[in-house]
Amino acid sequence: MNFPDAVKSGFENYVNFEGRATRSEYWWWTLFYYIVYFAAIGIDVALGLGFVGMLVSLALLGPSIAVTCRRLHDVGRSGWWQLLVLTIIGIFVLLYWYVKKGDEGENKFGPAKI
Repeated sequence: MNFPDAVKSGFENYVNFEGRATRSEYWWWTLFYYIVYFAAIGIDVALGLGFVGMLVSLALLGPSIAVTCRRLHDVGRSGWWQLLVLTIIGIFVLLYWYVKKGDEGENKFGPAKI
């Protein structure tokens, strides 16, 4: 999956917590999120505002949670595992799962995406 397809998929499936997301879909979406977020922070700093970054972060929160949930499904984990981000060691466990190759074939969350 390429960058535009991942962004499109993120917005089309912003409330879809079922199915699977490939590594490329997850990482392209993450790159998009940070590009948009840092641009919003730049606007905040340049114009002396303080809310643009917050609004962007809030607007992209739902799609980000959904794509992360689907990414965890790709490695055979429940989307609830993303709550590990609230712990220090859990961040490293999640990072491992995010970079891990997805399950081959079908798992309990559906067929593999190509």
